Amino acid sequence: MLAVDLLTWTQHLLLHGELAKAEPKTLRYRLLHVAARLTRGQRRTWLRIQRAWPWARDLAAAFTRLVTLPIPAG
Repeated sequence: MLAVDLLTWTQHLLLHGELAKAEPKTLRYRLLHVAARLTRGQRRTWLRIQRAWPWARDLAAAFTRLVTLPIPAG
């Protein structure tokens, strides 16, 4: 149930358009099975995604929205 809750909140907060209304199976296929590489450099962590991947822009936009979310007060 936790995984379903995380997918639901991800759709609600980070995704727009078609992916915001997609079924969990579609999200797994398009976003969670991405061929990407995590690298570190310049004191930062980078996610390297192939430009030719069809949903690269959607995933990059979701990460950008994630960074701009306010940190909840404890």
